[in-house]
Amino acid sequence: MIVAGEASGDLHGGNLIREMRKIDPDLVFYGMGGKRMKATEATLLADASDTAVVGLTEVVFKLGTILRVMHRLKTSLKKERPDLVILIDYPDFNLPLARTARRLGLKVLYYISPQVWAWRKGRIDTIKKAVDRMIVILPFEEPFYREAGVNVTFVGHPLLDEVKKKYTRPEAMKRFGLKEEATTIAILPGSRRSEVGRLLPEMLGACRILTEKLSPLQFVLPLAGTLDPEFVRNILRQFPVQVNVIKDETYDVIGASDVAIVASGTATLETALLETPMVVVYKVSASSYAIGRRFVRVDHIGLANIIAGRTIVPELIQKEASPERIASEVRELILRPGRTREMKAALTEIRGKLGVPGASQRAARIACDMFPPDAKGGKR
Repeated sequence: MIVAGEASGDLHGGNLIREMRKIDPDLVFYGMGGKRMKATEATLLADASDTAVVGLTEVVFKLGTILRVMHRLKTSLKKERPDLVILIDYPDFNLPLARTARRLGLKVLYYISPQVWAWRKGRIDTIKKAVDRMIVILPFEEPFYREAGVNVTFVGHPLLDEVKKKYTRPEAMKRFGLKEEATTIAILPGSRRSEVGRLLPEMLGACRILTEKLSPLQFVLPLAGTLDPEFVRNILRQFPVQVNVIKDETYDVIGASDVAIVASGTATLETALLETPMVVVYKVSASSYAIGRRFVRVDHIGLANIIAGRTIVPELIQKEASPERIASEVRELILRPGRTREMKAALTEIRGKLGVPGASQRAARIACDMFPPDAKGGKR
């Protein structure tokens, strides 16, 4: 069984399945994921987009669906008794699954750590009791877990293999119908419907302000595969800003852009690896934020800043994530080339802190080594 609950987890899950099958072509996978895992011919009992949500209180609106999917997967653990259970991030869903698997005597591998180093550190006790092996992708996570007595391995970050441009900047500009002479601003509002519904209007409001102050500008939005294009277009129609929406070529869109406005999450690290200057925005419901503030123990929310250990890209959180503030930060990056160069140099350093390419292959080897000797698969 392999379970991913978000777009980034689906990406890494799909790559892991492919690498594990290179080791053992007879392996059979099932569980929960998205289009990347489905493309590997894994049998999906649920689609990750049905359970994806941002914020603590926002979960309430999808609780019925989440509980039904959870029940379906727990039932399958008892019925199918898989040789290995692989859980990818998504802790509030996956940790209960891990506990169920452990009670059934099944092997559990957790790939991509919950951010227990940032908040709710008490979950590390659950991980220690319910997880046989932890694979982490951020360098500082390995000593954190090792000190807690968890069997852990740092394999490097899988995005080092994934984040690549196909085209040169001139080729990308031509392909996307963009003008070389205009400043290009990428808009990345997230991969989940609730997240986009909250952030995209703020980003578009900032774009409207920017068009009144600077010229020429052009805006481009790389559409996440988890989103309904019509949902995004309905939001775009509410703003007098021309936005070029492009599907399936996110990295080339970001790489061709001068500045990006990015929702906090995996996209901030992808943008950092492409060395595109950015402004990070984060916004959840007031109640979710109030609850989260009581538990979060890190100075930054953007992965680029967390990995760097200092503020290298601006972060606008909650009320600060307003059209006016976003526009002000983007304008600074456009009008102050020196600041932009400094940010690019700092972003270059991040790649060196993420290990070396080949994370999915190393994770696959660890996973395959966990199969019991009498597993029903083929050669090991």
